[in-house]
Amino acid sequence: MKADQKVEAPSGGGSKKLIIIILAVVLILGAAGGGAAWFFLHGKADAEEHDEAPAKKKKAKKPVGPPEYLPVEPFTVNLQPGEAGGDQYLQIAFTLEVGGLEEKENVKANMAKVRSRMLLLLSSKRATDINTPEGKVQLAKEIITQLREPFEERGAPQEIEDVLFTSFIIQ
Repeated sequence: MKADQKVEAPSGGGSKKLIIIILAVVLILGAAGGGAAWFFLHGKADAEEHDEAPAKKKKAKKPVGPPEYLPVEPFTVNLQPGEAGGDQYLQIAFTLEVGGLEEKENVKANMAKVRSRMLLLLSSKRATDINTPEGKVQLAKEIITQLREPFEERGAPQEIEDVLFTSFIIQ
């Protein structure tokens, strides 16, 4: 090779830019899809809660510190017969968001009562009541209501903040 000859680098910058653009588009679409999913599962219910008159709202204690999560073991229940009349089952698992570490330990200690309340609530449902996103949001509200009831007579209500479904199979 002579000293006055120039060596050109292979051109690949255009394909790298294309890959970066494609990745950026995929990430943006993924974020938009996640936002839409959150809106359909929680946004509608949150909007309805904000529309309530302040006098009707309960004064809830704000949790201090990071949220605490308590997984509830999966279980299966028989659902009420639908119009077709056949047997249907719900296999469900969820995680509870509770008001703090002390509340988490209280709910753990009363897990038999939690599971009993859930079996009674879930076995009263029909598949058509809970197979839509709106039905699942309503079910989560009902679970929160059931689990906020005191475990002991004249006891303090539990601080159950949210129900996060981790498995939901209707068969």
